[in-house]
Amino acid sequence: MLHDTLQDPSKLTRASRVSNEIRDAIIAGKMRPGAKVNLDHLREEYGVSLSPIREAISRLVADRLVEFEDKKGFRIVPLGMANLLEITRLRADLEALALKHAIAIGTLEWESKIPAAIHHMNNTTGTNQTAAHDLFHTSLIRGCAMPMLRDLCVMLGNLHKRYANILNYDGAGRDMAGEHAAIADAALARDAELGPTLLARHIERTGNDLSALFEKRAKDFK
Repeated sequence: MLHDTLQDPSKLTRASRVSNEIRDAIIAGKMRPGAKVNLDHLREEYGVSLSPIREAISRLVADRLVEFEDKKGFRIVPLGMANLLEITRLRADLEALALKHAIAIGTLEWESKIPAAIHHMNNTTGTNQTAAHDLFHTSLIRGCAMPMLRDLCVMLGNLHKRYANILNYDGAGRDMAGEHAAIADAALARDAELGPTLLARHIERTGNDLSALFEKRAKDFK
C-alpha cells in the first residue's frame, strides 16, 4: 500500500521489503495470472524464513493481487474482463473524489508538488517513466487528507498497471501529455468540477483501451 511504497527502504521490516518486491513482480507481469503461489519457492528465492513470506502474501491478498482458496491455497489473481471493468470504475470514481477533496483543502505545498510531478514526468524516459506517471497521480490526491482513500487509489492504480504491463499498453494514439496538463491546470485553478471530471475521463479512457486489448487476447489468459 501507499505507506510501504513511500517509506525509506532501510526502515522497512523484512516482510515489508519482501511484500514490496513480490508486489512489483506481480504488477510487472513476472508472475503469471492464476498461477499457484508456492511459499517454499518464494522463501528460497528471497532468502527469508516462511514467516515473513506468509505475512507478505497476506498483505498482497489485501491488495487484491493474490487470492486464497480453501483447499487450494494462494494463487495470483487471474485477469478477467469483469475484474478490469470494476477496477476502472472504482479507480475513476475514487481518484476523482480524492482530487475533489484535495482541491477544496489542499495546501500550497500540495499545489507545488503538481507542477514538479508534471515536469518530472515529461522529462523522464525509459523504465523510469512509469514511476514518474505514478508520482503524478499520487501528487494529485495527496492533498485530500484521507489516508484510507489515498491507499485505495494507489491499490487500484497498481491493479490497472498490472493489466497495462501484461497487455503491453503504452497509451499509443493518445495525447497523454495534453491530458495530464489539462488535469493539472484544472487542479491548480481549484476547479473542483473540471479537475475531477478530467481525471475520471483520463482513467476511463485507459480502462477502455485496456478492455479492448484484453478482449482481443482473452483466450491467452484462460
